[in-house]
Amino acid sequence: MSSSSTEADQPLLDGIVTRSTGSWYDVRVGDRMILSRVRGKFRLTRQDVTNPVAVGDRVTLRYNEDDDTGFITEIHERTNKLSRRAAGHRQGQEHVMVANVDRVWIVQSVRLPSLNPAFVDRLLVATAVYDLPAGIILNKMDLLAEWGRPDIMDFHLRYADMGYPVLPTSATEGDGLDQLESALRDQVNVVTGPSGTGKSSLLNAIEPDLDVQTGEVSESTSKGTHTTTHAELHPLSEGGYLVDTPGIREFGVREVHPKDLGLYMPDLAPHVNECQFPDCTHDHEPGCAVKEAVDRGEIHPDRYESYLRILSSLQEEEERTF
Repeated sequence: MSSSSTEADQPLLDGIVTRSTGSWYDVRVGDRMILSRVRGKFRLTRQDVTNPVAVGDRVTLRYNEDDDTGFITEIHERTNKLSRRAAGHRQGQEHVMVANVDRVWIVQSVRLPSLNPAFVDRLLVATAVYDLPAGIILNKMDLLAEWGRPDIMDFHLRYADMGYPVLPTSATEGDGLDQLESALRDQVNVVTGPSGTGKSSLLNAIEPDLDVQTGEVSESTSKGTHTTTHAELHPLSEGGYLVDTPGIREFGVREVHPKDLGLYMPDLAPHVNECQFPDCTHDHEPGCAVKEAVDRGEIHPDRYESYLRILSSLQEEEERTF
């Protein structure tokens, strides 16, 4: 009689996916980690997604005591998710970055690389679509020169006035880390942003035992090197989790109809129903209350430019789909 366990003998355990590396997943069950695979039926069921299981998913697995691995048999219903359009040969499919999130923190650096408000605005639309609270971390404050201060203050106030928490930090100097730790406590936090903004350095400063790999910023392109290649969920010693995500240079907004885009931007939303035409795209139409609000200074011109860029990309995708 074989000493190896049969499937009927293998216990079912519930856990949370903390790391995904393609066909294998790290699943935390209590205080231990079980390397697990996923049933093929999950991939066959959803042809429109690149990954049937995402970091943050709560799952049930069948545990094989012989080789200390698991087989994911069930993915529990998600409370929410953060996803983007896949790139490359999978363009158009949905890539779920992380599931079951309490807050998304968007990291920007004041220099090397410089601020990217367009990226921030796209990601804020995505968080609004999935009803995810969001905040902004302004990192590398130690590199802020006096000549750049007005632009940074403009950026800070622009988003703070819309109700987003904005936390200035310096991972190298330790400035603002106490406030950041307090904001992260006892919840699942996504930390995302372009490569080189100091995400990994911030995680190491808050939780030194993580030892997340950091990278340098190219002087010629002012863009960072990708050091995080897979999303990963890290437990915080003070309670809660951090999800470190791969650096994203372009973020694709999904599941938004072009005519509804303004509703997901809190500075535009109060004006969208005041336009002369009910189907106004707030681009070229006369009697547009949004454009009038821009002219009055009630909507920042950079935010309106972001709106137009996102609108154009959504319209192009709609044309490709239909």
